[in-house]
Amino acid sequence: MAIDIKVPGLPESVADATVATWHVKPGDSVKRDQNLVDIETDKVVLEVVAEKDGVISEIIHEEGDTVLADQVIGKLGDANEASDSSSGKAQESKDSQESKESKSTESQPESKSKGESVEVKVPVLPESVADATIATWHVQAGDSVKREQNLVDIETDKVVLEVTAEADGVLTEILEQEGTTVAASQVIAYLEKGAAGESKKEPKADKKEEAKSSSSDEADNSLTPSVRRALSQNGISTEEAKNISRSGEKGRLMKEDVEAYVKSKQAKQSQSSESKKSSESATEALGDRTQKRVPMTRLRKTIAKRLLDSKNSTAMLTTFNEVNMKPIMDIRQEYKDVFEKKHGIRLGFMSFFTKAVTEALKRYPAVNASIDGDDIVYHNYFDVSMAVSTPRGLVTPVLRDCDQLSLAQIEKGIRELALKGRDGKLTLDEMTGGNFTITNGGVFGSLISTPIINLPQTAILGMHKIQDRPMAVNGKVEILPMMYLALSYDHRLVDGKESVGFLVTIKELLEDPTRLLLDI
Repeated sequence: MAIDIKVPGLPESVADATVATWHVKPGDSVKRDQNLVDIETDKVVLEVVAEKDGVISEIIHEEGDTVLADQVIGKLGDANEASDSSSGKAQESKDSQESKESKSTESQPESKSKGESVEVKVPVLPESVADATIATWHVQAGDSVKREQNLVDIETDKVVLEVTAEADGVLTEILEQEGTTVAASQVIAYLEKGAAGESKKEPKADKKEEAKSSSSDEADNSLTPSVRRALSQNGISTEEAKNISRSGEKGRLMKEDVEAYVKSKQAKQSQSSESKKSSESATEALGDRTQKRVPMTRLRKTIAKRLLDSKNSTAMLTTFNEVNMKPIMDIRQEYKDVFEKKHGIRLGFMSFFTKAVTEALKRYPAVNASIDGDDIVYHNYFDVSMAVSTPRGLVTPVLRDCDQLSLAQIEKGIRELALKGRDGKLTLDEMTGGNFTITNGGVFGSLISTPIINLPQTAILGMHKIQDRPMAVNGKVEILPMMYLALSYDHRLVDGKESVGFLVTIKELLEDPTRLLLDI
């Protein structure tokens, strides 16, 4: 039975590796502990040796391919298959010799009619991202595509990358399906250039005819003895063998293909019987009620991990206050039309909060700092993360150098980040960094909450719903638009005095916006 030739386990700091040199070829006989291939990482070269005596039946990843730890890169068959494979090779060479003349006349015009085949690869991932997941294919094999057309979405922990077509053509083959984990620069499909004008039906018909002719040829002579034996032992007819995917050179059917087909067939049969039983029992148990199971996206997994890390690794505490929003609302009401006419953007609350937070960070540097091991890192710049709700989950893009931005520039920056987040266009650079986070649960109707710190930051400010409440003003009861503010902070670095002073500073600046202008 063939065994997998796998990439060795890589060190924790190494994300992927490269196939450097294959010392054997398919069909070569090898001895136990013989070096088969060199795998190159950033620092060392790892040798992959044969687990037993045998024959190299298949090489899946060629030299130069990027691979992950434990990824299958080849197949090692039993030693007793050497004679079978050699006789099969002799027969194959005989067949190829006999059909060379007839194929040579056909291959030349065929090669001229076919366009250049182009590899569709995963984009280069950022340094901090080890791998990615294929999220959605927007085309199928055989579809005509245009240049710059989006073929597939590649999802990382934070952003979605689009892979577009290099030229007009036809997507001939998809190698990696949705949900598959892939590495940077990995080939995931093939595109044939210059075939975009052809109809979708004609290539499929041609493929069917080619498959019929090739399968009939194989049924006659090209199947090796080991493959024929495997087919007969498992009761697979030549017609059924046409449906088996082929991994050999030039589309040859290999013994491992038959074994994999039999295993998948048995697994499907058992799975269908089990699912049938479970569905019947589930129907009896649930009746008319149904449920849906959906795998977690990479972003949702990352959010869950980061939130748990934050809860478990920080001494998080939350302090509350309330702010009278009437002064800000009066300013908006008076100047909103003039502001929008001059700057082309509406005046919102977030720009005032961002300005107030920036001023408070200047007064309380510990809130603008972070912990790195046993060190405290104080930042002399003011990059504020804005929590944005997107269809894929909550993200926190960064608005940089807020101390140098006007209210209009802040509003434009926030709007741009929100639109990019909604459309999945945020870059990794826009998602990384940030010294402090603002989250606005009030847009969803939240009255009060305790936000979780966005690591490695020290604090996060939660805004909430503006609600009219009776308040005592100069000995009289007035109805005022009030908002609860919540500041969650890491008590390891920020003391109670600093956290309360920080939140009171924001309250005073918002209730008297002239303080922002006068810097008092």
